[in-house]
Amino acid sequence: MSHTLFSHWQQPNNDWLQIHTLDMHTGGEPLRIIVDGFEQLVGNTMLEKRADCLARFDYLRKALMFEPRGHADMYGAVITPAERPDSHFGVLFLHNEGYSTMCGHAIIALATAAKDCRFVEFKDGHNELRIDTPAGLIKAYVELKNNQLQQVYFDNVASFVDKLDVQISLPMFGSVSCDIAFGGAYYAFIDADTLDLSLAPENHEQIISLGKAIKQQVTKQYQPKHPSDNGLGFLYGVIFYSNSQLSQVNHFSRHVCVFAEGELDRSPTGTGVSARAALAFAKGELAVGQSANIESILGSLFNVKIKQSCTFETHAAIIPRVTGSAFITGKHTFLIDPNDPLKQGFIFR
Repeated sequence: MSHTLFSHWQQPNNDWLQIHTLDMHTGGEPLRIIVDGFEQLVGNTMLEKRADCLARFDYLRKALMFEPRGHADMYGAVITPAERPDSHFGVLFLHNEGYSTMCGHAIIALATAAKDCRFVEFKDGHNELRIDTPAGLIKAYVELKNNQLQQVYFDNVASFVDKLDVQISLPMFGSVSCDIAFGGAYYAFIDADTLDLSLAPENHEQIISLGKAIKQQVTKQYQPKHPSDNGLGFLYGVIFYSNSQLSQVNHFSRHVCVFAEGELDRSPTGTGVSARAALAFAKGELAVGQSANIESILGSLFNVKIKQSCTFETHAAIIPRVTGSAFITGKHTFLIDPNDPLKQGFIFR
């Protein structure tokens, strides 16, 4: 029946925009990889391309992230030509509010897709994949045995503590302490147990509401300043953590991140676990060479290892190595009819 229905409709109208995507998830967090049909971005760096996309093609971000093609928690990645001569490709990250600077779950998914879809040639053993992001060059690694994927991980940008014990005031909670750290983006970290906040999936609405309120309050009081690039100097999200609400006692922590405009990360958050590792290193909870399993609201895991310590500008920093797993869920050809009054999509939060 379906074959008969579409047998006479082979191609859409010539003025309809076609955008091809590969959809994946990393620890439950979605990633829509835009592989073809997106407008060509102008700029020599990923930050310049990010600015160009915001200025000229933000309607495409909305069309692909918002309903009816996406949803409030959709996340996307636009593949671009490489910024550096020895990189494999560049990537621009999209979400419901705009454009992030770095995304760990997306890097893990992109490295997995590079192998599964064969758009980079890999050999058995250890393979390096160089990806240009707005936050800098990211080196991901794909390990194969008999052409079967064994492990995917990446070394993040230098991650560091920005400010400890920032005090904010919240209705019903009073004074709340948070730590601010950078792992490719800036996060405010809150101990959920001090708020008696459940990090279980069924409490997601309260987590989102509280995360948005905390982000707003921190932003009013404190503006992080990235030491080398003003384009990275903003608070991206709030991470609630708990060292007691764990699915397994040997796990280090549970993370639930609320970022952008109330998006709740289903994964442990790659840049977030990087920033948390920097905090743990500064507080003497983790040393160079040690690693920690951090779980998400779903119980999915990222492992973060402190590969080395370093100095970034004026900050004592670390290089975190993050390991996780991603899976392909589908591929799509999205059509945008210029006569559709809702062609740019819509969103309710």
